[in-house]
Amino acid sequence: MMPPAKRTSTRAACLWAIAAVLMLAACGAPPRAPGTAVVASGADLESGNPLVTIHPLSRQVQRHALFVTLVKLDSLLHPMPYFAREWTWDASHQVATFTLDSSLRWHDGVPTTAEDVAFTLAAAADSSLASPRRGDVAAIDSVYVVTPTTLRVKFQTAVPELPTVLAELPIVPRHLLDTVPRARWRAHPFATAPVGNGPFVFVSRLPGRQWRFARNHTFPTSMGGPPALEQLVVAVVDESATKFAGLVSGELDLAGVSPTMAQLVRKDPALRLMTPPVLFSTILAFNTTRAPFNDVRVRRAVSLSIQRQQLVAAAVAGFATPTEHAIPPGLPVSPPQQPSTGGDSGNDADHLLDAAGWTRPAPGQTRQRNGQPLRLTLLTVGSGDMAVEQLLQADLATRGIALDIRVMELATFLATVRSAEKGFDLVLTGIPGDLALGHLSALFDSKQRGGALDYTGYHTAELDQLLSAARSASPLVAAAAWARVNAVLARDVPVAWLYHARGVQGRSVRLEQVEMDLRGELVSVARWTRREERR
Repeated sequence: MMPPAKRTSTRAACLWAIAAVLMLAACGAPPRAPGTAVVASGADLESGNPLVTIHPLSRQVQRHALFVTLVKLDSLLHPMPYFAREWTWDASHQVATFTLDSSLRWHDGVPTTAEDVAFTLAAAADSSLASPRRGDVAAIDSVYVVTPTTLRVKFQTAVPELPTVLAELPIVPRHLLDTVPRARWRAHPFATAPVGNGPFVFVSRLPGRQWRFARNHTFPTSMGGPPALEQLVVAVVDESATKFAGLVSGELDLAGVSPTMAQLVRKDPALRLMTPPVLFSTILAFNTTRAPFNDVRVRRAVSLSIQRQQLVAAAVAGFATPTEHAIPPGLPVSPPQQPSTGGDSGNDADHLLDAAGWTRPAPGQTRQRNGQPLRLTLLTVGSGDMAVEQLLQADLATRGIALDIRVMELATFLATVRSAEKGFDLVLTGIPGDLALGHLSALFDSKQRGGALDYTGYHTAELDQLLSAARSASPLVAAAAWARVNAVLARDVPVAWLYHARGVQGRSVRLEQVEMDLRGELVSVARWTRREERR
């Protein structure tokens, strides 16, 4: 069992940050070129290919910088023109005809056409690719290319408005990927040297260290024109103290910071704290394919044992919403916010474990069944000072469950939890969401079995039907349809939802025109400007 670790105090974090600043200065980094913004990422960008990506910042870079989507969302989350300059509906409101911008080109000079859009939608729906957006594009019946600038999309049923996925799924180049078997897309060189068509052009990548993008001087004025910045750099910085140090020193312009450092950011006159809503949930995912979590009573008992309010207060300094619900707050279909119970008094969880045959030999001892102790291993990639993991360990120990913590490198972690033969007990992980709630389909829809988010192995015909109905529901009934999905997930508990996050971003005051909302932290990246220091 992992011994308790000392939590980093604000004072200690500040001392570490100061030390990191001195180390950064000692490195003698060359001065940056004018018009360059540097954004920190806690991990290397997962991929340059948007159809296989789940990493949140990777998705942001793809959607807002490197590629374009068919349409955009305005601040009220309604579709507006982008690559599609206009669209019309037939009388049934089941077929939309799009007129596309004729001036958009891939960064290698090849025109972007309706063929690329049709190719992207077909690839996203292909089971061999196992795209996390496969469930969302299932609403599309067929796609017909009329001309290079005219596209006709037929939906499975009448839809009142364009599905959100058309504003979230970047278009990929057919001429570069159509000869590549889709099962090999994740390992193809396009993933690390992508050719996009957005306002920024991929320049270079230093694995595990940096991605560099440059201004696309030919980006069409009809779609917003070239970005204001000359360069956008994504620097991989995994230590929270080093991120803060980079902000203080001016090495970084934007970085997600540890919630415990939020007050330090607020106090620095050269920085601004931004706390936007984000679609990112922290969960415990149970391996439902084997004991003990093939028993819903054990899953429910673990979920009831977690003191979520204490978890949020201690681990993320309150910058999250404790929850037992799958649907994040802030969406049109979000349920009314209800305060978390803060954990079970113990009786219900104890009764469930007793009923499942896991009983205590004596008060305070680890539960056993048939002479075997209820000892579980939690897989994690780590969460800073490991506060979340240790609080979970303590909560479960109270119920007689011994929890061992195993920290894994990200690539090994993902390979383990995505394996067809799941050999783990439970995992602590973050789930990047999307406005269409496609991540719920990626987690649980039977058609996405074996996909990028199939961590639990939990799939039922009942949930498949409910997810399908919710995805195709009209706005008038969508909230009720998603509530039914939420109710089944709450009943069967394949996942224990812990909290829905808020962003905690430190921004240099020199970086201007920065907007953040549910569309993402980089939604306005094409308009960012950076004031240079006077010399």
